[in-house]
Amino acid sequence: MVDETTALLAIALMAAVTLLTRIGGVVIMSFVPITPRIEAFLRHLAMSVIVALVVPAAVKGGPTAMLAVATAGLVMVLTRSAVGAMLAGVACAALLRALPL
Repeated sequence: MVDETTALLAIALMAAVTLLTRIGGVVIMSFVPITPRIEAFLRHLAMSVIVALVVPAAVKGGPTAMLAVATAGLVMVLTRSAVGAMLAGVACAALLRALPL
């Protein structure tokens, strides 16, 4: 079993590595000229990460999760509101799970 001191040391080291990684990214990017291509890459990076996280969860969640994700996607396309899309997706999932199917 790990004692308390070792656990706290591990947590502190993980926090330090996380902080250094984040600071390192900012420092390294300060030397990179931001071209239109890099700007486009960074602009679309968040969406690709969201897709990479949501699609496997939706597939694993079955038809209910897939329909909820599709609803959220449709609301996002129509309204351009991330909050509205999330609310619509959650409402759809809750409604489908509440139905006796």
